[in-house]
Amino acid sequence: MSANVQPSTRTAQAPPERAPDRTPGRTARRRASSTRSRGMRLLAALFLAPTVVGIAVFTVVPIVGSVVLSFFHWDVIDSPRYAGTANYREAFTDSTVLVSFRNTLLFMVFAVGLQLLLALVLAIAVDGRMPGWLRSAFRSAFFFPLILSAASVSVVMKYLFNQDFGVVNWLLGHVGVAPVPWLTSENSAMAAVVLAYVWQQFGFSFLLFVGGLNNIPREIHEAAALDGATGLRRHLGVTLPLLSPTLLVASVVGIINALQVFEQPYVLTDGGPGDSTRTVVMVIYQTAFEQLRFGEASAVGVLLFALILAVTALQFRLSRRYVHYQ
Repeated sequence: MSANVQPSTRTAQAPPERAPDRTPGRTARRRASSTRSRGMRLLAALFLAPTVVGIAVFTVVPIVGSVVLSFFHWDVIDSPRYAGTANYREAFTDSTVLVSFRNTLLFMVFAVGLQLLLALVLAIAVDGRMPGWLRSAFRSAFFFPLILSAASVSVVMKYLFNQDFGVVNWLLGHVGVAPVPWLTSENSAMAAVVLAYVWQQFGFSFLLFVGGLNNIPREIHEAAALDGATGLRRHLGVTLPLLSPTLLVASVVGIINALQVFEQPYVLTDGGPGDSTRTVVMVIYQTAFEQLRFGEASAVGVLLFALILAVTALQFRLSRRYVHYQ
C-alpha cells in the first residue's frame, strides 16, 4: 500500500513591510535640534574666542618667543646673532644669577610658609563663633591689601621699615629694642621683604581657607568632640586632613607667585644690600632693560619657567600621598 505524501502547503511568510514613516514632524524636530546644537556650539566658540586669542597672543607667543630668543644675542639695536647654548652656559656660571636663584628659593620657603600659616590661623579664628557682620568685616579687612598695587604697598612699607623714622622701629623702641637696620643690613633685608610680601598676599590664601572650612560638615567636628578631640588635636586630626585639597591649591598658587616676586625687593632694597635680596625676575629685568641683553635675559627666564614647572610637578606628585578628598 502506497502512502500519498501531500506536499506542504505552508510557505515561508515574508516579514511584514515596515510602514513608511508618516511623521514628518519628527524629522523636522531632529533637524531643528541639530541646527540648535550647531548654533550653541558656534555661540560658545564666539564667547571663548577672546580668551583663546588673548592666551595665544599674550602667553603662548611670548613663551615661544622667549625660548627662541634665548639662543640668540640681541641688543635691540643690531640684528639677532645666533649663540647656541652660550646664554645658558653663561647663566650657570654667572654668580649674580646663581645668587638670585638662591635668594628666590629662600624667599619662597619663608614667604609661602608664613603666608599659609598666618592665613590658616586667621581662617580658623574667623570660622569660630562670632557674629556674621564681624566675620564679614574680618574677611574684607584681610583681603583688602590684595587689591592694592604691589608697588604702592612697597613704597609705604619702605617708610615703615626706615631705620631712622620708621613706625616699626618707633614701636620697637617703646619696648626697649634698639633701631633695626631693616633695609640696609644683609641679615634683616630679606626679612623685611618677606613681611611686606606676606602682608599683601596672605588675603588670597585666607579666603581659600575660609571657603574650605565652610565645606567641612559640622557633624565631623561634633563627632570628633564626642571622641574627646578638642582644640589643637581636633584641628590637626580632623581639620587639616579635610582641608588638604584647599591647602594644595593655596600652596601651588603661593609658590608660583613667590618664585616670580619682583616689586617688593625692587622697591624696598633694589636687590641690596649687595645681592642679598636680588631675585631672578629682578635679574631678568635688569639684564634685558638696563643692559639690553635680551638673549641672556630670555635664557634666565626659561630656567625660571623650568624651575616653576618642576616645583609644581613635585607638589602634585606629593599630593597623591598627603591630600585627602572626602
